[in-house]
Amino acid sequence: MVGVTDDAPPPAAGLFDVVRARLAGAPREALGDWATARRLLGFGRAPRIVAVGEAWHLGIFLVADDAVYAVGQVLRARSEAVRGFTAESQRDRAARAAAAARGGFADGQIVHLGWQRLDLATVDAGGVSGPLTGDPVHGPLVRWSAAGATRPLAEYLEDQLGLLR
Repeated sequence: MVGVTDDAPPPAAGLFDVVRARLAGAPREALGDWATARRLLGFGRAPRIVAVGEAWHLGIFLVADDAVYAVGQVLRARSEAVRGFTAESQRDRAARAAAAARGGFADGQIVHLGWQRLDLATVDAGGVSGPLTGDPVHGPLVRWSAAGATRPLAEYLEDQLGLLR
């Protein structure tokens, strides 16, 4: 299992270091954020999403070289086209996909938006950060759904790594 020994529970930061080593060479996905709209010749520009980094997508986590994030929205960039929508939510998703295309992402490229940086030091000290909770007996725990129970982070990461194989 990922970083587990019979001694003290492993720290969250240590577990993610092991995950990074195991994911080396695997493809990453883009992290995006809304760009501030500048005016050009007095006219406002359409909103766009620009690349701010990349990370491995592992379940509810985005694992970057120097940080771990909780997943937010996941979308695929898509150029604008005239479409009919049956729901406002479809219109919103299409607008975000078009904003990603305007920001320089290729059609079909996966973009993560609205992610949240996790504070692993707080978790290791027994606190809470996003879906992670520190537990002095069991080590870091993860709540992988809003209504779900917690489970050991090491087990969750091992399961997610197994799904990638």
